[in-house]
Amino acid sequence: MKKIFLFALSVSAAGTIPSNAQLQKGSVLIGGDLAGFDLGLNEGSTFTMNLTPKAAWFVRDNLALGGYVDFGLATAKGAGTNVSYGVGGLGRYYFPTADVNVAKSTRFFTEANIGIQGVNTPGGNSTNGLGLGFGPGLAYFVTNNIALETLLKYNGILGFGSNATSSRLSLNLGFQIYLPGSKVRSEMDKMK
Repeated sequence: MKKIFLFALSVSAAGTIPSNAQLQKGSVLIGGDLAGFDLGLNEGSTFTMNLTPKAAWFVRDNLALGGYVDFGLATAKGAGTNVSYGVGGLGRYYFPTADVNVAKSTRFFTEANIGIQGVNTPGGNSTNGLGLGFGPGLAYFVTNNIALETLLKYNGILGFGSNATSSRLSLNLGFQIYLPGSKVRSEMDKMK
């Protein structure tokens, strides 16, 4: 019973932390994109199902650096299924609420990534090489530590294969969990 009480107390204390505490230096971001709508710049729109786990550490307030892994399937009417994959580093910057404040529980951000990526199509065409991506996003905090996100992102691949380049504009949906750093945890302990 004591453990249940302490757990409930810590959850309620976490709810009283200021809404930007999860973006402080030392906090950790874990989550990913789950699905998206691909606005193909080369061949038209497709539905994509991507699993893109992400993990990043806040090196300073509002700035997180980390990595990602990407695996996806894309299909369009009358076409086969494309397989995409990638691994690399990412950076994410959250705009201060004083600069852009739509609603109390939302934060605008921009994300950029660089890594090794590839796309293989059923016809044997492929593009593999350096992957670059960037775009704006919006995080809606359901709780102080969990956010639902949408991200409009340009992704390009420069490299080799039967196609030297590949590019797409995608609208991604996902979620992130923000784990507080030691500074935030010490503030929570002071509230107990």
